[in-house]
Amino acid sequence: MGLLKAPENTPVWVNEDRCKACDLCVSVCPSGTLAMCFDEHRVLGKMVKVINPESCIGCQDCELHCPDFAIAVADRKEFKFAKITEEAKQRAEAIKANGYMAL
Repeated sequence: MGLLKAPENTPVWVNEDRCKACDLCVSVCPSGTLAMCFDEHRVLGKMVKVINPESCIGCQDCELHCPDFAIAVADRKEFKFAKITEEAKQRAEAIKANGYMAL
């Protein structure tokens, strides 16, 4: 199996066909890059979305915790990731406090 190639200028992306909207990736994201969004076309009525790609620090926690291999993080050789900021940490906490839903 070949390595996944990141879409151009994208730090993290979701294969929505594989995602079951379990929100594990959102629960471990330290930078508020991911959040659940309402999607009436999904079984659970929600889907994970990359809402703040510029905040992704490339930690790969989301990718490593996904039970369905539905999320991928770009290789550090292909993308320059952000450094964690206080604003990003606060956004991540607010998303978690909001039931993992986008603010």
